[in-house]
Amino acid sequence: MRLGKDWIEAHIPHHGAMCLLDGVLEYDARRIVCRASSHADPGNPLRVGGRLPAACGVEYGAQAMAVHGALLAADGAPLGPGILASVRALTLHADRLDDVPGPLRVTAERRSGEQDHILYDFSISGEAGELLHGRATVVLDARKRA
Repeated sequence: MRLGKDWIEAHIPHHGAMCLLDGVLEYDARRIVCRASSHADPGNPLRVGGRLPAACGVEYGAQAMAVHGALLAADGAPLGPGILASVRALTLHADRLDDVPGPLRVTAERRSGEQDHILYDFSISGEAGELLHGRATVVLDARKRA
């Protein structure tokens, strides 16, 4: 891994158990691939009734998008506030993530963007293949919009 959990926690708003990603495997200006093992952690804060619903993969994708933004930030400063404004075309190929063996591969690919918003495609896969994919819009520097 090029960048680990400590780097991620220093550059996105999520810390401790809520920082779901273990590290960055690869990235470029359009795409990032991260690794996560927190889906198997019984203490994962997104679990409901001891299970991690597959729809929680959206948060994994959103964190990968935030890490991508931090990596591309010109001055290397931590990200300002952003909001996951919408998720569309979400397709779940599994009911849950906690029973997926091995690490998850979290991919986010930037499709378009302006100064105040970015559109990403994202997907989560495990050893047996894709678990979910979708498209998300992120609104940047949400404080200016309030």
